[in-house]
Amino acid sequence: MKLVFEIARGDFTAAGKASSGIKKVLKQLLVDPKTIKRIVVAVYEAEVNVVAHSVGGTLTANISGNEITVVVQDYGPGISDIEQAMKVGFSTASRKVREMGFGAGMGLPNIKKNTDELTIQSQPGKGTMLVFSISI
Repeated sequence: MKLVFEIARGDFTAAGKASSGIKKVLKQLLVDPKTIKRIVVAVYEAEVNVVAHSVGGTLTANISGNEITVVVQDYGPGISDIEQAMKVGFSTASRKVREMGFGAGMGLPNIKKNTDELTIQSQPGKGTMLVFSISI
């Protein structure tokens, strides 16, 4: 099963649509609630990162057999130092984003913590692609 969600720049009110939609499907598939929570946290963090740091993107979830694989592609400024971006508390969020309660530097660390596998490809000026998977 393939689910595709568009993520718009700066639309924090819509952040969470993908994670909610995926959660609904996983509940229908009778996936363990603890596993659903891990998936929802990772997907939500990825959504917020796209909303806060890019000019938009897509999130595609593939549910197959005993695994969910999520691909998040954004068209933002890219990440110049992925190792630094993975550190808890590191953030490049704007002041406006932080004033809204986002941009605490927990996004990528939370995604890593809640997934079984995570790869990040990024090019400054071209965007970022996250691919993560979780056994279900």
